[in-house]
Amino acid sequence: MAFRLLIDRLHERLAAEGEPIRPVHGFTISHLMNTDGATAVELAAYLGITKQGAAHIVGELEQSGHVERIDHPTDRRSRLVVVTEKGRSLVTRAAQIWAEEEANWANLVGADRLEDVRDALQTFVTAGGDEAFRLRPVW
Repeated sequence: MAFRLLIDRLHERLAAEGEPIRPVHGFTISHLMNTDGATAVELAAYLGITKQGAAHIVGELEQSGHVERIDHPTDRRSRLVVVTEKGRSLVTRAAQIWAEEEANWANLVGADRLEDVRDALQTFVTAGGDEAFRLRPVW
């Protein structure tokens, strides 16, 4: 619930600044920032959605100027989706907002207590060992 609260607040603030981004857009851009680009098929697998759903999301992000499709360097049949400068700026702004929201929480409960919560959550997330983190479970 706390994560959802932060995500909702982040997106409210971005929308107020003229960036009507949905959470799935953020997850997509974040993933692309950590790679050298991805195909729509790879994005679908990462997001746990259909190939068509991923193509739709990429289309929305491409239309808004946050990503672009480029030729795949090794597969002429595929196109890579990469983050544009506008997309990178969005990530920078989102990180700033996130930090501001966390600072608000630290003011409410104290920085030490917030750090304890963060440490506990990190333990839960990493308890699975070397398994890759997925946004959705594989059934």
